[in-house]
Amino acid sequence: MAAIASRYARALVDVILEQQIDGDVARQQLQAIADALHESIELRRVWESPSVQPDQKRAVLDGIARQIGAVKPIRNFMAVLIDHRRIAMLDDIARQFGTELDAQLGFAEVEVSSARALSAEEQRELERHVGRMTGKKVRARYVSDPALLGGVTVRVGSTIYDGSVRGQLEKMRQGLSLA
Repeated sequence: MAAIASRYARALVDVILEQQIDGDVARQQLQAIADALHESIELRRVWESPSVQPDQKRAVLDGIARQIGAVKPIRNFMAVLIDHRRIAMLDDIARQFGTELDAQLGFAEVEVSSARALSAEEQRELERHVGRMTGKKVRARYVSDPALLGGVTVRVGSTIYDGSVRGQLEKMRQGLSLA
């Protein structure tokens, strides 16, 4: 299933970039449709039901697309998902779309954990530093973790950079136990 979601997501990214559509706009519109699908069991039933005619399903899609101001590629992509009975995969596809789009645009998803909320200046400086380390533009998400005591941990993909007080104390403890 993940391979299928990935193929659909890559195809959408290719179209969005080829037609020079703002990736954030496409991401928001795709997510808006996914949210509508979550909020409405009736919508899910209509789009997933084999007894509802495809033109009726597309008419519902067109109404939603008009309401959110969806760009044509997003509307057409959703029609493909509906026609190929892949609407149940929309969450996975939307998530993979974001990942693929970020990779194509040179963004790194970063999660920063800190003992306290960081100021805007601290966030900018941290993002600049991580950007220099990774060679990518940084899209950071900040979370608070009081267990850290102080400092920050930064997760870039599967790599964790530990600059927390707890991490530094652990390194010292290990160093002392080896000596």
